[in-house]
Amino acid sequence: MAIETAKQRYQKRLSALRNERSSWEPHWRELADYFLPRKGRWLFNNVNRGDKRNQLLIDSEPRLAARTLASGMMAGLTSPARPWFRLITPDPEMMEFGPVKQWLYDVERRMRDVFAKSNLYNALPTVYGEMGVFGVCPMIGLEDPRSLIRFFPLTIGSYYLAQNEQHRVDTLYREVNMTVRQMVRMFGEKACSPTVRSMWQNGSTEQWIRVIHLIEPNEDRVITRADNRNMPFRSVWFESGDGNGDGFLRQSGFHEFPVMAPRWDPTAEDVYSGSPGMDALGDAKALQYQQKQKAKAIDKHVDPPMQAPTSLRNERASLLPGDITYVDVASGMQGFVPAYQIKPEIQALLLDMQEMRDRINRTFYADLFLMLAMSDRRQMTATEVAERHEEKLLMLGPVLERLNDELLDPLIDRTFSVMFRAGALPPPPPELEGVDLKVEYISILAQAQRMVGLGAVDRLYQFAGAVAGADPTVLDKLDHDQAVDEYADMLGVPPGIVRTDDAVARLRQQRAQAQAAAAAAQAAPVLAKAAKDLAETPVDGDSALSRALGGV
Repeated sequence: MAIETAKQRYQKRLSALRNERSSWEPHWRELADYFLPRKGRWLFNNVNRGDKRNQLLIDSEPRLAARTLASGMMAGLTSPARPWFRLITPDPEMMEFGPVKQWLYDVERRMRDVFAKSNLYNALPTVYGEMGVFGVCPMIGLEDPRSLIRFFPLTIGSYYLAQNEQHRVDTLYREVNMTVRQMVRMFGEKACSPTVRSMWQNGSTEQWIRVIHLIEPNEDRVITRADNRNMPFRSVWFESGDGNGDGFLRQSGFHEFPVMAPRWDPTAEDVYSGSPGMDALGDAKALQYQQKQKAKAIDKHVDPPMQAPTSLRNERASLLPGDITYVDVASGMQGFVPAYQIKPEIQALLLDMQEMRDRINRTFYADLFLMLAMSDRRQMTATEVAERHEEKLLMLGPVLERLNDELLDPLIDRTFSVMFRAGALPPPPPELEGVDLKVEYISILAQAQRMVGLGAVDRLYQFAGAVAGADPTVLDKLDHDQAVDEYADMLGVPPGIVRTDDAVARLRQQRAQAQAAAAAAQAAPVLAKAAKDLAETPVDGDSALSRALGGV
């Protein structure tokens, strides 16, 4: 019996993953037709093609709703214009230690610089957009000599996923279209198949070749070896088909899984996921149909079908405004007239279409991301705005938690590890040795969710202030220093603004010493005068002092 080669094993698993994914493809294609026509890779030659793909889109509202979701998630979760994460320690008291606090802030700042120099903020809108429509969109973070890390979002139809026993995605197979030139530059001419080398030598450098890339747990690794083929995750590239025999274009590995595969709302053991696009697909299709019907009704009203007597056959007839068609009509017959009169109820149709648009926008959370812009009220109090935000975020909360777990946490971990291995991080203080850091998100949406806590603190102090009017000692129940720390933490205030407990203790000690010194300086003249008066007071005779001294 022939021994199965590694390449055959990979191809066998690819076939199994392809077969498992096949039931999703018709649904994804339909979603692409109605929401993201230019997304998706279904055929080998479906690359770099500029042919029209939006023939089914007459009303652009579904496309705009998907774009609003992507833009809203980008601005609300990972805006490049403001900090959206920070590193913390599991022990809150350690966070109050000055060197630890400063080191964490320096690391955050350097990581934000790396994100800004990389293409992360160009890749994330694609991730949010495809995830909102198709339910999933993986992104690969690869080390880059220029920007330390570079990200590659994958479009639907070009990849296959598998998950481990904890229902976490740990395997990615993808089919990549590469030109001959790209393959030679990336892998070297010797690693390519004879067919590709021949194309390269003949000058056919722009010919497209299908390449398979897989990333999966390296079950066969030897832990004692530190080479790139014995890392926790293997990375293998090979040409599709048998053109290169059992050879590979490249075999390497990763220290950590480099793929972030966020999913909107997976069900139980499902690898792939449901999405707002799936929920809104019925409304999107009905909206396009009603747009066609509306256009047809208006067209029949403006340019109705005509009827004419048979005597007009092969004779001149005109439908131009102001023109005349001469017709000889017998008694009791009509001339050149509309076949039937139509008076479409356009208003009712428009109302029904608007309801569909509203449902599509609600499904894509446009009412949350455009809450103020879409409101019919132009004067709202700050309290009302906050309450509306809280109400909307209740619906988005589960999705945000999943995004933290499947996108942002792996993104931070991967970038931190790449920067650490590249020596791009400052040396940590000894107190952090062996401590696992945690990530806390301070984006607009994350802080909006935490605004509930701010309201609780505000209401507590308002109540305590009212009670203090009758009994001031009630304020002893409140730890004001801790309240300031918690309030600043909920607001996501930079750590340099709020002093640590040690710094506050030193400041208060210095203030107490200064107050004591000022009090002593103020009392010095009084004490000196008292000493002088005491020195000049006679002790002989009958005086109060002599009687006091005599008593002693």
